[in-house]
Amino acid sequence: MKASLLKYSFAMSLGMAAMLPQQAMSAPAQTADAIYLGGPIVTVNEFQPQAEAIAIRGGRIIAVGYRDEVMKLKGAKTRIVDLGGKALLPGFIDPHGHVYSTGIQAISANLLPMPDGEVNTIAALQSALKSWSQQNAQLTAKYRWFVGFGYDDAQLAERRHPTREDLDKVSTDLPVVIVHQSGHLGVMNSKALELVGITASTKNPQGGLIRRKAGSQEPDGVLEEAAFFGPLLSLISKLSPDANLAIFKAGADLYKRYGYTTGQEGRATPGSVTTMAALAKAGGLEIDVVAYPDMAADPDIIRAPLLSRQYTGKFRIGGAKLTLDGSPQGKTAWLTKPYFKVPDGQPADYRGYAQFKDDQVNDYVDLAFKNGWQLLAHVNGDAAIDQFIAAVKLAEKKYGMADRRTVAIHGQTTRLDQVEAFKALGIIPSFFAMHTFYWGDWHRDSVLGPERAANISPTGWALERGMIFTSHHDAPVAMPDPMRVISSTVNRVTRSGKVLGPEQRVSPLTAIKAHTLWSAYQHFEEKTKGSLEVGKLADFVVLDRNPLAGDPLTIADIKVMETIKEGKTVYQRDAVAKKAATTSSCADSGACFQIASRALGLAGLVHVHDSHQ
Repeated sequence: MKASLLKYSFAMSLGMAAMLPQQAMSAPAQTADAIYLGGPIVTVNEFQPQAEAIAIRGGRIIAVGYRDEVMKLKGAKTRIVDLGGKALLPGFIDPHGHVYSTGIQAISANLLPMPDGEVNTIAALQSALKSWSQQNAQLTAKYRWFVGFGYDDAQLAERRHPTREDLDKVSTDLPVVIVHQSGHLGVMNSKALELVGITASTKNPQGGLIRRKAGSQEPDGVLEEAAFFGPLLSLISKLSPDANLAIFKAGADLYKRYGYTTGQEGRATPGSVTTMAALAKAGGLEIDVVAYPDMAADPDIIRAPLLSRQYTGKFRIGGAKLTLDGSPQGKTAWLTKPYFKVPDGQPADYRGYAQFKDDQVNDYVDLAFKNGWQLLAHVNGDAAIDQFIAAVKLAEKKYGMADRRTVAIHGQTTRLDQVEAFKALGIIPSFFAMHTFYWGDWHRDSVLGPERAANISPTGWALERGMIFTSHHDAPVAMPDPMRVISSTVNRVTRSGKVLGPEQRVSPLTAIKAHTLWSAYQHFEEKTKGSLEVGKLADFVVLDRNPLAGDPLTIADIKVMETIKEGKTVYQRDAVAKKAATTSSCADSGACFQIASRALGLAGLVHVHDSHQ
């Protein structure tokens, strides 16, 4: 890892300068807009890990340190905020997720398994779709589609994907489309297949697969990767501009409820960029959102003025995204060794598949380096990681080393030699450590086998080598829950309570850094975000307790109480709870996004199923 990265690496000793009062040079002439005290303050600053109080002015931090010192900045109009024992941390920064797609999930039938939903059988899936259609009859009538998101064959009692016949039992007159929790597969009923023109004679597209019925070429309804994305985009294209604005707003609103002050759209399309920029221009964003358009779809949209290190209306394009393979839990990720248990109908040596040929990937990486774009590459399987490493080596040989902060997204099956290659090439791994909880048992018993599964998302290997890494949720694949991200990174406990790869566990402080300061570094924003230091933005999250204290196994239960963006409260749990108590349209304990409902013309349409909020 280059020396510039090491400045923000973990501290081997935190004893020095424990609470040196930090104040801006002009502090004596300043009074604070607000001072926070009365609870633990986790600074994520290795030179000042503890503080008793923090003062802000004009949306920025002007002092951090001892209470008595910071209180000298109190003026007649200073607001004193007593945390009442709750913990104050830097606002969470999303190193990889899909804030726009999260909004799409919000308007779909919730097909997630427990603990985020209730669909653990195909019968429950069918029931959820029918219930959603009844509750959203106007949507079904307007767009004439049944839409569901989040089913997971690994968690279904039947241990298989639903088929077209299963969805035909929901409707034969209207198309039914459901999206796998990974986002890399989906299922269509017979009517949907008919409308999109997929038949027995339809060939598999490059980087995709149409699954067939046993002994025939007739589609069974399950579509993988490129074979699914086209029809899905066709569905989304039916939505109006106002509906798309509402969807994006719903996604951003969900993010702020989970304590995020910076979100990411990690695979933007031309249409979603237009939508996100429009909402930002209209002043509709309360948190920052950085987007990475899919360069294989349309590289022309990756340009100034939106391509910038500065936000315009809290939105910017940060660089380019490239997707090289699929999903390990969906068994479409590209591996160097066969899957532990291959999918039905596949040969014994099935290893998944690539999205692009080597020369195509080399050209894409070359284009990004040539234009100075930060590049995020989706690489789940170790074969895809090999392909990406080879392309980066070629590009760096041609253009030289530079502070590009190239990112390997997910890196689920990263081998030790590949971790070392990341370090040598300056590639930041952004691991999907939440897999250890959601799919750890599935990876061990079906996808990878015990040995390979133990080292998925190898944060321990990266930490041992002094590397910065980040850890993400990839919403809407999982809920944008930072406490689940941090818990999984620390504990690596599966749904069944087993520890998957104990040597890859890290400390709670390291896991928090990976979701704050190191995420800020990944986005080239470490000078303004990610830790509580003088001069940085007053981007905070208030938690009901300190994640550095108590049993690490309870970190996932910690609740976000308040989200503060540049000194302004943009979410407060108590206020939302009071509002929810006066309405009856919200499912479970989640909140209805009324702005989305109004824009879509469907009151009570958008629901968020959330066990923690």
